[in-house]
Amino acid sequence: MTNGKKRSNLIAIDVHSTFCEGGWVDHHGNEKAEFQVSTTIPDLLAEVERVPRPRKLVMEEGPLADWLSRHLREAMDELVVCDPYRNALIAKDGDKSDAIDWRKLAELCRGGNLRLVHHPAELERSLFKQHVQLYHDRVKHRVSEGLKVIWRVRRMGVMIKEKDLIDSERREAMIAKLPASELLAEDLKVMLSGYDRAAEQVTLLRRRLVQLVKKDPAIHRLCKLPGVGPVRAATIHAFVDTPFRFRTKQKLWKYMGIGLEKKQSGTGRVILRSPRRFSRVLKSAILGAAKSAAASRDNPFADQYQRWLEDGCSSRIAKRNLARSLAVVIWGMWKSGSEYDPIQAGRVLAPTR
Repeated sequence: MTNGKKRSNLIAIDVHSTFCEGGWVDHHGNEKAEFQVSTTIPDLLAEVERVPRPRKLVMEEGPLADWLSRHLREAMDELVVCDPYRNALIAKDGDKSDAIDWRKLAELCRGGNLRLVHHPAELERSLFKQHVQLYHDRVKHRVSEGLKVIWRVRRMGVMIKEKDLIDSERREAMIAKLPASELLAEDLKVMLSGYDRAAEQVTLLRRRLVQLVKKDPAIHRLCKLPGVGPVRAATIHAFVDTPFRFRTKQKLWKYMGIGLEKKQSGTGRVILRSPRRFSRVLKSAILGAAKSAAASRDNPFADQYQRWLEDGCSSRIAKRNLARSLAVVIWGMWKSGSEYDPIQAGRVLAPTR
């Protein structure tokens, strides 16, 4: 029985920078054709359009997946980008070669054994996410450049922090404490120049990000939540992309790295642990928001945090729970398009007796 719905022909491709290797099977799993074409949209479209509809395309996540999914989606009845980390069969079973990867990828897809990777449908949303990622990358780069200077002068017995590099007077005081060495002075000049350049890039990207947030009403609404500033709101919005990706709040929590996974072998003890694979940028954003909300005190989230502390929770567990509450409120606001209401949030977060 097909229940009146015709099952799709399945196309699987293994993507490389210069060529793509793939093929397609019918809904019974019978191999119908294989192909190798250059990695260009016209050549790929010409090849996949030879497959009768309905057709489904599956590929692994990679540097080209976002570009290919946007341009091939219209030619497909369904398009799937999957997580290669989970495709252990491709890497471990039998001989490993690109010529057979597409077949095993098709087998995994037919068996429902793939974990999907979300990609924004519109180019602008994809570019916005890349801009947010670039900002966070530049912040890491600035911190790295600062630590290199800190550790270099520490070898000379001078103890400083990053704020000593930002303030010009403190920087001069640091230099004055160092040994009088031309070689050290020249090296430090190069390192400080790298730090200053990284700091300028962070300032520029942050200013641009704040401007983009002000132009987007959906992101701007999130900024009204306690602890959620423009950068955190933009990060959550860019990396989640759409709240309708998640059927339950537990799935949202796991994606953000603040949920728990249950592990049990046979009748053994149930082990709860943090997920191993999650968005680290999102986890940093939502936990940072929870920490700021708890510190600001005058809001329903801070009240909830204090109740958890009074009930015996550690500050670490209380902040993780608070991050979950923030995520749920953000999720609900986003789906309904509503504004943040502290009174309503207080009712939602109030303990039931």
